[in-house]
Amino acid sequence: MSRAEPPEFWLRGPVEGVPPLLMPVAHALLQSRHDLRRAAERLSAAQLWARPGGAASVGFHLRHVAGSIDRLFTYARGQSLDARQFAALREEGDAGTPPASAEQLLSAVDAAIDGAVQSLRDVPDQELLTPRAVGRAGLPSNVLGLLFHAAEHTQRHTGQVIATSKVVFDRAT
Repeated sequence: MSRAEPPEFWLRGPVEGVPPLLMPVAHALLQSRHDLRRAAERLSAAQLWARPGGAASVGFHLRHVAGSIDRLFTYARGQSLDARQFAALREEGDAGTPPASAEQLLSAVDAAIDGAVQSLRDVPDQELLTPRAVGRAGLPSNVLGLLFHAAEHTQRHTGQVIATSKVVFDRAT
């Protein structure tokens, strides 16, 4: 980290309006947004959708991050997924015609993270342990578990984007 660059989000203090118990979720999501943009914004469409060694493409990971945040926050609200969300899930690995650009994909990530952070502001502490069912099988979780999983799942895919973007960018240079 250079001196001119601010510290990571978890060292920047509270995110306005986010309850203290959910601050780590907000910090992780905001850090992911920063890291995803740095890793992916320089990639061409061909690089975004490349699958080095059969690995998932950066484009897939970006779509998956946006979609999974949306889905996990839907479950945290006690709702079921809708047809739009199922369609988005099926299309996560499809580059599209023409292939989606980094800016298009990162805009979707930004919107998902902005919406998630806004949603965190509306979660009362007393609701955090409220049981929630996940997926068609109704697997057990709770509000806090879903919100935490949204953050750690996003961080996991962020790491994959960083690594894959280095491989595809270095191959082109």
